Order: sequence, then C-alpha cells, then structure tokens
Amino acid sequence: MTRQLRLNKETAGSIEKVQVLMNAKTQFKNEQVISELQKARSHILTEAIALSAKDRDTVFLGIWSIKDLLAHLAGWDYTNMEAASYVLAGKLPPFYAHHDRDWAKYNAMLVAKYKRDNIEELIGLVKDSQRELLEYIQTVPLSAFNKDFGVRFRGYKVTIQKLLEAEIKDEQVHCQQILDFFTDAK
Repeated sequence: MTRQLRLNKETAGSIEKVQVLMNAKTQFKNEQVISELQKARSHILTEAIALSAKDRDTVFLGIWSIKDLLAHLAGWDYTNMEAASYVLAGKLPPFYAHHDRDWAKYNAMLVAKYKRDNIEELIGLVKDSQRELLEYIQTVPLSAFNKDFGVRFRGYKVTIQKLLEAEIKDEQVHCQQILDFFTDAK
C-alpha cells in the first residue's frame, strides 16, 4: 500500500470518528433540551394542580391567573412547532412579526385562543400541546437541531435549539413566579 493511500484511509477513519462524536454530542444536547422541557412543564403542572379552585383564578402575574399562564404555555408549544418548520425552511417564523415588549400582544392572543375555564380540560390541553411539540421535535434530523439556516431576527441567529431553550427559560421563570406568589400568599 502506498503512503498516500494509507494516509487517506487514516484521515477518513479520523473524520468518521469525529462525525460519530459530533452526532453523539448533538443527540445528547437534543435529549437534554427535551428533558428540560418536560421537567419545567411538570413542575408548573404540579404547582397548578395543587392550587385551590380560588387560587387558580387569582391574578398573580400582571393580569394573569394560573389558567392564563397555562394557556400561554400551550400557545407557545404550538408556536414553536410552527416556528421549527419555518426555521427548517430557512424562513423567519411568523410570530416574530408580533414582537413587542415581553411579547405582550402575542401572549394575549395565545391566552385568548387557548384558555379554558375547566382546569382539567386546560391541563389536558397543556399536556397534549407539549407532547405534540416533543413528538415533532423528535422528527427533526439531529443535524438540523442547532443548524444555522441563515434565519435572523434583529441580528439574532434563530435555531430550533434556541427556540426551545427560550421556552425552557420562560417556563422556569414562570414556575418560580408561581412558587414565590403562592408561598408568600400563605
């Protein structure tokens, strides 16, 4: 075997090992994001279920009750499902057209669309919306999870991973707000 052929085989083997490691790292990150989404939602639902009927209608976050907050979560699940498909196509997701301070108008639209008076129905909706989001995300090729498709919003790179990480952060903040308010109220 010539020296050049041996080097080409060694290089190909090294590249293959790097690709395997990169796929494993991407798979781990994908699983980590999914796990964090599930954990954040589980904490919120645990707190919401533990509240009395009166507390579930108590405004505690600006103009929102727990029911409003849950509707907001379901809405963002569906928003992020749609947004991921736009990112995969290299397009800016439509919800960015509604950007304002804290997404106030967009959140109000989501609450109006998804809020239910019956708490069991609302909790079912919130569970279903997250399940649908996670099922969709698991169909996204690993290589696309944090891929730069050239989608930008005000210079910010929009990826599927970043969309989901924003949802995780939002839910973690909301869970802490629930804990703070209802613990202080007791």
